[in-house]
Amino acid sequence: MTLRDKVAIVTGGGTGLGAAVSLGLAERGARVLVNYARSVEEAERTAEACRALGADAIAVHGDVRDDVACRAVVAEATARWGRVDVLVNNAGRTTFAAAGDLEALSDEDFLDIYRTNLLGAYHMIRACAPHMREAGFGAVVNVSSIAGLTGVGSSLAYACSKGALNTLTLSLARALGPEIRVNAVCPGFIATRWFSDPLGEAGMQRIIAAQEATTPLRRAGTPEDIAKSILFLADEGSEHITGVTLLSDAGMHLGLAPPS
Repeated sequence: MTLRDKVAIVTGGGTGLGAAVSLGLAERGARVLVNYARSVEEAERTAEACRALGADAIAVHGDVRDDVACRAVVAEATARWGRVDVLVNNAGRTTFAAAGDLEALSDEDFLDIYRTNLLGAYHMIRACAPHMREAGFGAVVNVSSIAGLTGVGSSLAYACSKGALNTLTLSLARALGPEIRVNAVCPGFIATRWFSDPLGEAGMQRIIAAQEATTPLRRAGTPEDIAKSILFLADEGSEHITGVTLLSDAGMHLGLAPPS
């Protein structure tokens, strides 16, 4: 377990992809802080599941839109464990709106999505960076999206926020080396409540069927699929990698699969 005794913070770590990442870190021997803004019961269950795997894990409230809250989350980790080694910026939000409907999103919709998806990541990196430098090992993985590379996705504001997150990844990879590596994973579709809540279970099943029919790998992504990519970039085995935006999308970005 190459992350044994490393300290990891996962924002939005209680549900979906964040929960899968938290559990994967625990399996690798890390001590895990499961951050949440609203999903307290889910975060506590995820922390308990991490403890069942033998990891020291806690659930800590903090809204990443608030810089003071982010610093408090990091302070909680350092008070308990004395260090921070891994940060997974997974917290995110969107508003579903057709890209062609230019009246669908207000200025505040854009700003609210940016506050979580971009500023939240920046706040957390800023709070963690001094501790990572002190430890001499820092791995930041930003959870971006195929939307930030292709302009598709749930809304224009979401795609733009993820494009900005990709740029932040590149800029901070240059600025924070050599102690701190900064990378991003860009998932395609993931079968979580991110889709089932707004679209309903039937709507999500339609997307799953389309993914299985049209992607080159004939797969619909699961949280565990994407977590593997995130854990690779967080782990000590990727110490030669920084400034990467890694697509994990079953080939969705390539377009429709050829007929079989």
